[in-house]
Amino acid sequence: MSSSLPHKVTIYTWTVCPYCVRAKELLKRKAIAFNEINLDGKDDELENLRKKTQWKTIPQIFIGDEFIGGYTDLAQLDAQGELDKKIGRIDSK
Repeated sequence: MSSSLPHKVTIYTWTVCPYCVRAKELLKRKAIAFNEINLDGKDDELENLRKKTQWKTIPQIFIGDEFIGGYTDLAQLDAQGELDKKIGRIDSK
């Protein structure tokens, strides 16, 4: 069984963003594969994303097509034991 999962997680980031860094660190620590889309200098893409999610801040994190929010939402899912379920990881405990 492989320890990495398909790129089910997509995270929209800026290079200079402490919450983006924290979100990516959490995903890496848990060995969750993710697709990062950096929005530095991509104002049109950022505006389209904001219209789609009605969310103003970065990072914006999706699991599949589901928008889950930002870093604090991701961390809360993890703390509640829900992150592994959402990405389809089977808990062997």
